[in-house]
Amino acid sequence: MPMSPAESPPPAPRPLRRLTLELCLLVLAKVALLALIWWLAFAPHPRPDASPAAIGQLLGPTSTPAQEALP
Repeated sequence: MPMSPAESPPPAPRPLRRLTLELCLLVLAKVALLALIWWLAFAPHPRPDASPAAIGQLLGPTSTPAQEALP
């Protein structure tokens, strides 16, 4: 029994719009999860001192007393 145009089922919701919404929600959820992980794992640690004086102290020569030459 064929269906007449007046009895056709309602059109399906637009799948592309739903897919776009799901993709956006997925990306936002991942960004929020990564921000939470960073905030819990990395934010509490102090930042290293990267000033030129600190780098010079780390990479410069050590100040050990000079050894006397043996005769």
